[in-house]
Amino acid sequence: MTRAIIAGIENQQKNFSYLMKELAQLAEANGMETVADFSQKIDKPIAATYLGKGKIEEIAKAAQHYDAQYLILNDELSPTQIRNLEKETALSVLDRTELILEIFSNRAHTKEAQLQVEIARLKYQLPRLRSSSAISMDQQSAGSSAANRGAGETKLELNRRTIQHRIAFLNRELKAIEKEYDVKSKSRRESEVPRVALVGYTNAGKSTTLNGLISLLGGEEKQMVFEKDMLFATLDTSVRKLTFSDNKTFLLSDTVGFVNKLPHTLIEAFKSTLAEVREADLLIQVVDISDESSKEMIETTNRTLEEIGAANKPMIYAYNKADKAGIDFPSIEGLQITYSAKEKSSLQQLAGLIKGFLFKGYKTYTYLIPYTQGSYLEKLNVHANVLATDYTPDGSKVTAEVSPRQAGYYAKFLVKS
Repeated sequence: MTRAIIAGIENQQKNFSYLMKELAQLAEANGMETVADFSQKIDKPIAATYLGKGKIEEIAKAAQHYDAQYLILNDELSPTQIRNLEKETALSVLDRTELILEIFSNRAHTKEAQLQVEIARLKYQLPRLRSSSAISMDQQSAGSSAANRGAGETKLELNRRTIQHRIAFLNRELKAIEKEYDVKSKSRRESEVPRVALVGYTNAGKSTTLNGLISLLGGEEKQMVFEKDMLFATLDTSVRKLTFSDNKTFLLSDTVGFVNKLPHTLIEAFKSTLAEVREADLLIQVVDISDESSKEMIETTNRTLEEIGAANKPMIYAYNKADKAGIDFPSIEGLQITYSAKEKSSLQQLAGLIKGFLFKGYKTYTYLIPYTQGSYLEKLNVHANVLATDYTPDGSKVTAEVSPRQAGYYAKFLVKS
């Protein structure tokens, strides 16, 4: 396994230790072993090297001792800082943003996710392009580098245009996929099937919760999604149609997880994927209650929801992994549930909480549907919770629990008491 050293500047950050722990987890998710970590208490990063000279010397010695290949920094660095650190430590240097981009690049499987990640990577690279003259200045005198500057700037502009054209091309490809999504989304809205989105910190248990609810509500194994105990195990948004025993149906989506300092370019690129969150009728924020940093995770999720325009959605706070935390479960208080996504009674209570919120406007009515209007009876049997059916000389007399929209649709057949 590739060995890495992680380092960061404390800079009076109250959650610094949590950020460093998370950085180590991100490194692990990228197939790296963290062999040492360093921190420095300074007011702001050193302009040329991010870290101070003494700390860089410590890191260089540790790299030799542990035979490390990479240095990973907790912030986003400038090209100059990365270049100077590589020179001083003889290590390959990654900043936090590039590390996350690498993870996303390795995990993107669908065409949409691959396009989104490539756009984000190119936007990250664009301001970091260097001309050949800038490289020459590292190796030659000022006079000779000045002579090469014209050719270097020309090459730099060519590289910029190439990347800008590539971004434009990828955006067109993404727009075509988004149009397909819009058609599906419009169809979902017109059907008025309620939509629920699982959100939260990466590795909080969203996919496990989705799979548990699929199993509980009689779904098929092929509907299950990939799950693994690792940050960003999956990037793809999965939408599943789930139906309760009384025919009440809703759509449940599992979305990409959030993390501290999620690169803005990624949030921009994944906006179409995160549309499932913006358009949901209900959000379920899954929180790993066994993690000592769960409060920071909630803050991170809420900040990201605000950034994508989904901050004011109704939300269930689902405190998962209660079995690991050693606390009583399942328990419900308002729109909060403490549970384990791997335990059936927990999932039953979560399903009941979802159902109670989504279908609280449903009412029971009796309708008399003439035999000549059989299509209405067929739709009622499929989409409503039919409690009783009686065949009379005038038509089918049906008592059913219906949504407010369905109540309006069948109003002309209503039997008045």
